[in-house]
Amino acid sequence: MATSGTRSFELKVDEIIDEAFARIGGEPQLGKEVLSARRSLNIMLRDWTNRGVLLWSTDEQTVSLTEGTASYTLDAGTVDILEAVLQTTVSGDTTDINLTRISREDYLEIPNKTSKGQPSQYFLDRQRAAPVIFLYPTPDDSTDVFKFRRSKKVEDITASNEDIDVPDRFYPCLISGLAYYLSLKRPQIEMNRRQELKFIYEEEFDRAATEDREKVDLRIMPVLSSY
Repeated sequence: MATSGTRSFELKVDEIIDEAFARIGGEPQLGKEVLSARRSLNIMLRDWTNRGVLLWSTDEQTVSLTEGTASYTLDAGTVDILEAVLQTTVSGDTTDINLTRISREDYLEIPNKTSKGQPSQYFLDRQRAAPVIFLYPTPDDSTDVFKFRRSKKVEDITASNEDIDVPDRFYPCLISGLAYYLSLKRPQIEMNRRQELKFIYEEEFDRAATEDREKVDLRIMPVLSSY
C-alpha cells in the first residue's frame, strides 16, 4: 500500500472559506462575500478567547522591573495572565517567587501604593488598548523580572492567501463555525439547518478544546499514619 508519507496538511484562508460555503450549499457570489467571510472568521476567533484558555495561544513573557515604578504596560496581544512569578537574582543564583493576583478593589484599598519592597502581589488592569500590571509593593530592585505565562490573541486574518494561526486539530470546528456564521447572513437558509450547523460547530469545538487541554497522570499519594 502506497501512502503519501507526509503529515503537513494545511489550509489557507481561502480554502477554509470555500469549504464553509460548500456546507451551506454554494460558493461566494460576490467579492464582498469573501470579505464578509474573513470578517466572520476574525469575529469567531475573538469569541474563542472568551471560551477559556487554548494551550496553543499561550506563551511566556518577561518584563524587566525598575526601582520605584509600580505599573507596566504589557503587549497589546495579551488577553490574560495565567500565572506569574517574581524572578530575583542574588550572587548569580536565580529564584522564582510566586506572586498573588489581587482584584481591582483589593488594590485600590492598599493605603500606600508607593511603598517600596519586594513585590508579592499584582493587579492586572485589562484596558482596551493594552493591559497594565500594577505591582505591590513597588519594586525596590531594578534587577528583578516579572515573568508570566499569558493567553494571547490569535493573529488577525487579513488576506485570503494567508495561513491561519490555528493548529490543524481545530480545522473542523473552524470550518463548521464559519459555515454557521455564514448561514446567518443568508435568509434563504432554513432555521432548522442553521440550528444543525450550530450544533455541529459547538460539538466540534468542544472536542477540539478537550483535546487541547493539558494531560497529566493521576497520582494518588497514600496517607501515612504513625502509630
